[in-house]
Amino acid sequence: MQLLIVIVAYILGNFSPSYVIGRLSANIDIRNYGSGNAGTTNVMRTLGYKAAVFTLLLDCFKGVLAVYIAKRFGSENLAMVAGIVVVLGHNWPVLLKFKGGKGIATTIGVALSIHPVVASICIFVGIILLIIFKYVSLSSIVAITLLPIILFFQDLNYFIFGLVLCLMALYRHKENMQRLLNGTEKKFTEKLKVK
Repeated sequence: MQLLIVIVAYILGNFSPSYVIGRLSANIDIRNYGSGNAGTTNVMRTLGYKAAVFTLLLDCFKGVLAVYIAKRFGSENLAMVAGIVVVLGHNWPVLLKFKGGKGIATTIGVALSIHPVVASICIFVGIILLIIFKYVSLSSIVAITLLPIILFFQDLNYFIFGLVLCLMALYRHKENMQRLLNGTEKKFTEKLKVK
């Protein structure tokens, strides 16, 4: 049963709202436009705010659903594993040849389902930074880095859970971090050229 739940979590992660919305609304592969990332920010720049909101909510929901299933039929520890795996499935989906998103929206859904208070603190900090600096990547990086730091004071399993999510997100944002250092990162209001 535990293995089945983990497999289901990965399959849920493979569902890409940005890809589906791109196909249905504009008959495009979102990964061929803008930054090439199958995520909310690229959808916003390419298809507009409404499409981005749907993408964000659906990506969050699949994280919530994976954790819910694991809690319902397993345990809190299994829920944390399922949460990590659903993000893994989002970032590296076999159905899209392992070319997925960066996992922040799905991580938000997962983190809120596992530890809502800590997740809310991280989200709040991320939103404040986004308002001030206008960089989605910067706000995401700082918020996800805060997650394991705060969870360190909760429990070892929670800390490991937060650390794995953080490391995956930082890895997926390595190019963004380089652009931030170089001063070439685009603000979320800026359009990107088609690839």
